[in-house]
Amino acid sequence: MGGEVLWTPPADVRDRSRIGSYLRWLRDHRGLDVADYAALWQWSVTDLDAFWRSIWDFFEVRAYAEPSVALADPRMPGARWFPGATLNYAEHVLRMPGVGDDQPMVIAYSQTREPVTLTAADLRDQVRRVRAGLVRLGVGTGDRVAAYAPNIPETLVLMLATVSLGAIFSSCAPEFGTRSVLDRWRQIEPSVLVAVDGYRYGDKTIDRRAEVAELGAALPSVRHTVMLPYLEPDATPPAGALGWAELAAEAAEPLTFTPVPFDHPLYVLYSSGTTGLPKPIVHGHGGILLEHLKMLALHHDLGPGDRFFWFTTTGWMMWNYLASGPAVGAAIVLFDGNPAVRAEPGRPAEPDLGTLWRLAAETGTTYFGTSAPFLLACRKAGLRPAERYDLSALRGVGSTGAPLPAEGFRWVYDAVGRDLRLDSLSGGTDVCTGFVGGVPLLPVVAGEITCRCLGARVEARSADGAPLVDQLGELVLAAPMPSMPAGFWNDPDGRRYREAYFDVFPGVWRHGDWITISERGSCVITGRSDATLNRGGVRLGTAEFYSVVEGLPEVVDSLVVHLEDSEGGAGELLLFVVLAEGLELDEALRSKIVRALRTALSPRHVPDEIHQVGAVPRTLSAKKLEVPVKKILAGAPVESAAATGALANPESLAAFARLARQRRQPEPAA
Repeated sequence: MGGEVLWTPPADVRDRSRIGSYLRWLRDHRGLDVADYAALWQWSVTDLDAFWRSIWDFFEVRAYAEPSVALADPRMPGARWFPGATLNYAEHVLRMPGVGDDQPMVIAYSQTREPVTLTAADLRDQVRRVRAGLVRLGVGTGDRVAAYAPNIPETLVLMLATVSLGAIFSSCAPEFGTRSVLDRWRQIEPSVLVAVDGYRYGDKTIDRRAEVAELGAALPSVRHTVMLPYLEPDATPPAGALGWAELAAEAAEPLTFTPVPFDHPLYVLYSSGTTGLPKPIVHGHGGILLEHLKMLALHHDLGPGDRFFWFTTTGWMMWNYLASGPAVGAAIVLFDGNPAVRAEPGRPAEPDLGTLWRLAAETGTTYFGTSAPFLLACRKAGLRPAERYDLSALRGVGSTGAPLPAEGFRWVYDAVGRDLRLDSLSGGTDVCTGFVGGVPLLPVVAGEITCRCLGARVEARSADGAPLVDQLGELVLAAPMPSMPAGFWNDPDGRRYREAYFDVFPGVWRHGDWITISERGSCVITGRSDATLNRGGVRLGTAEFYSVVEGLPEVVDSLVVHLEDSEGGAGELLLFVVLAEGLELDEALRSKIVRALRTALSPRHVPDEIHQVGAVPRTLSAKKLEVPVKKILAGAPVESAAATGALANPESLAAFARLARQRRQPEPAA
């Protein structure tokens, strides 16, 4: 590790950044003067009580009952944070520090309707009215409100109104099929369902009224259904349902907030559910608030005057992350639609990978968040956004969802902007944040995640639990974080929670990724540890395979799995490729792929077989499914290897099932 430096902090970074303000505050109010980020991080993960109390005080968290300590019990699982404190997450989001009432705070673009802008006053007023509407429906503390709705202002308003009451929010994007939604919501039994009638995705019109009716019929806990006329604004709600306008009608009640304990359920997020029922992950008010304040302000350097965008749907934790932007005074930019198609209301749709960059230019976005696959797709298409759009307001780019290889970093600095800070970050739905990412105080190095985030004691561990430096190991959290789940829903004894994270290293959170941490504290994540490629005793990360193979112009997408040999042999390394339209996998292309892998990586990376497939199976949040494919190739039926309702393209599994059958058939006699 230690590649090309692409960005260095300006000399006056401590004067210009929010983390610089925090360092001055630590010196003035805590008598703590740290020399550099490494020292700050070390303090933040060693004296957890002092660090998290400093976050509470620096951001002036409002509590209705003050805690005596920040961390009462550090043992995992079950660490006890801020005992006795009561607060409300929605109150802090709607406080919008440093923001005037008439300042735009939600800027929403959509391929279904014209843009919508809400000022700070508008946002508070809409939350006030929807909150009153939920009260009329009988919603109170502990009730669950479910949203089958896209990334639009109404979904944000509903979430804030719900949690302002101490009720619990849960969302599924409307591209989720009914089976996938029911797998999630049957577990939490919502009392109110709010759903859109449909949406447009690029040039496609998707009607969801039949699915909404099916959800209502299959969820006996639902007492009220509210229809949001998004696809057809003038449509009347179906019999027995309310309209959004009725829910959000003018009300006399002032906007108030129900104080709840620090770990009171805020919302329920879900694991991908690719191999079984999705895990219902319960996040608490206080933990999410403190974690997002820390990340958004100190690591992303967001504050009043900023416009914060992340391309996400309401089915991915990045939507929840984005929704916290106003808590640090940053306006948020929402987008609903196909990012590879230009499809504005009133004009014909056309393919255009520049859609999101145009959005950034039109909205004056200062921080542009997206996924590594999107950035790599832009690079592969030869896109140069800075030459096509005015991105002069842009100061930061965030990348997550998959490891971003060095060539992705270089493309951003070459084609988007040389003065940007690129944050490659990784974390998960489990903690609703990134625990490794970027920070304004440190340089950006091609192919590396800049740092371990404050308060996140990330380590690489060997199989026997020993910490590793400059060596590949299991990513663990060796100390608790406030945003670790309050638990799983319907897991009263915590058994499922313990099995999910603490079954390998007792008392230490095992996340399931391979990571290498350098002496400098920078990180490289090379893929899921449960999808490990083990060739001759050497562990290989899937991310480096994809970087090389998908760098070839002929290859659109790829997936690699290793099938172990039960007899102790080397096993088989199988590579699957999706090729550009009109291409077929012939011997010349096979040889080209093999040469690229051998040259760029090593002979160990050369696959035993290469197969062409029509598509790589992905989750609804676009993650590749190495483990289910591996199970299918090992002989498992598709229905037991993967929960197809959690996949964006379940039909893609058929090709792997066919190959598995062919491999099991004996060779015909000579």
